[in-house]
Amino acid sequence: MSTIETDVHADFRATVRKIATERIAPHAADVDEQERFPEEAWQAIVEADLAGLAHPERLGGSGADLLSQVIAVEEIAAACMTTSHVLLVNWAGTSTILSHGSEELQELVVPQVASGQAGAGWCLTEPTAGSDVAGLTTTATKVDGGWRLNGLKRFISNAPWGAWFAVLARTGESSHGVFIVHRDDPGLSFGPHERKMGLRGSPTADVVLDDCFVPDVRVVGDPAQGYRYIMGELNGSRALIAAQALGVAQGAFDAALAYTSERSQFGQPVARFQMVRGMVADMAVRLASARALLYEAVALIEAGHPDARARAAMAKLLCSDNAMSVTTDAVQLFGGYGYIRDYPVERMMRDAKITQIYEGTNQIQRTLIAKAAYAAAGAA
Repeated sequence: MSTIETDVHADFRATVRKIATERIAPHAADVDEQERFPEEAWQAIVEADLAGLAHPERLGGSGADLLSQVIAVEEIAAACMTTSHVLLVNWAGTSTILSHGSEELQELVVPQVASGQAGAGWCLTEPTAGSDVAGLTTTATKVDGGWRLNGLKRFISNAPWGAWFAVLARTGESSHGVFIVHRDDPGLSFGPHERKMGLRGSPTADVVLDDCFVPDVRVVGDPAQGYRYIMGELNGSRALIAAQALGVAQGAFDAALAYTSERSQFGQPVARFQMVRGMVADMAVRLASARALLYEAVALIEAGHPDARARAAMAKLLCSDNAMSVTTDAVQLFGGYGYIRDYPVERMMRDAKITQIYEGTNQIQRTLIAKAAYAAAGAA
């Protein structure tokens, strides 16, 4: 248990782990193989009241702190990263509504998502703009009673499964707004399901906006401050992606420990070989160091500390890089069986890769970290 993880957090972790082991993990391989939505896992999450973990009690959620959210994502990702992604994207899709939306907008959207009755998503990336948020071309034009949105959003998680999507659109030459669209809105449509390397059960598609009308009530806060709003949400969302990476790495590590303990070669368990133990030791250190940095980042985010942004970037970077390393080593420890779909580690390795790419590539994270380091040193 970490220094910021209380007994309540530990009990919560045990509860989520039991759900993940008994009701999510058994379906993970089929979800991946069939590239289908994790229906069984989502039902388990809804029944356990985990869907609204990040939402306040007044809107039907649990009002849990960020560490609890991180723990839930971590434990679920260890069983099925696809399922963890559906959950955390639901939270991301409603985060700006909670932080800057009107009470009317919050009551319209959040209770549906918190109960698990509706899904949500976040529409930021475009065909020619990902990390370059300032380069977005989707536009929102003011009309009587609302706004008309035009543009194309790419790689949108939870599309078309979700009902509500937060769209960042340009409202002026250097201003952006966040607009909440519903999948049934006229002028909104979806592209085909993306065929991905990993996270195969996570619904992912283009969101197409063709003169899509959004009433004024579904504008989040000031329509000229959307860029600032989403920047303010990145600390929390990066912590959740870091937790996702940490979880899938832990799942692969646990599988590798079990396999090398049971597999025998040359008359003894593989776990007795010194080189295997060296790999396991390195994996354990990568997990422990990543978890320590992530939980430190969570504490700083919760406290509103000025170092939170850099720590969140560090946590996302370290957890995802270590996840790629740990899952790859897990495949190696399984030998030829690690390359076979009958075992979970090849899926975990494929799933882990995306954590180095989305929510700001790890190259972007390094840029942010270096900038913070120079600023702290009083240098350029």
